[in-house]
Amino acid sequence: MDPLGDEIKRELARFGPAAGMAELAAAWPNAVGEGIARNAWPARFQRDGVLIVHAVDAVWAFELTQRADEIAGRLGTLVPKGLKFVPGPLAEPQPEVSQRDRTVVRAATLSEAQKAAEWAAAVEDPDLRELVARAARASLARAASDRHF
Repeated sequence: MDPLGDEIKRELARFGPAAGMAELAAAWPNAVGEGIARNAWPARFQRDGVLIVHAVDAVWAFELTQRADEIAGRLGTLVPKGLKFVPGPLAEPQPEVSQRDRTVVRAATLSEAQKAAEWAAAVEDPDLRELVARAARASLARAASDRHF
């Protein structure tokens, strides 16, 4: 089986400058650094190929406009026509989940699964009944897993 990467890139190139957004978003944090990446993120390409970057506020947009040539140089060919920084919405950062915060819940025992099935038996719709039973199994298993002696 041959990789499809080149064919996909060629097909996406039909959409003009916006075709490179995935590569640009992947390269952005390393090119600009963590501080800038938290406060400014690529939003879209204009029709003329200029990259519009949303900044958290006007102060950041102004400061980054002063550094636009430096940042464009770091991004190389990913930004062929230049950068424009404007205040705009940023994606919410995803909270990091530590190993300590992750809870591993064991599978429900046979008796827990039977109890869950009994609770769900009154539900007429078969799809909803299965969802209720699954939720009840998970709840019973989690409750048993959370018990510490």
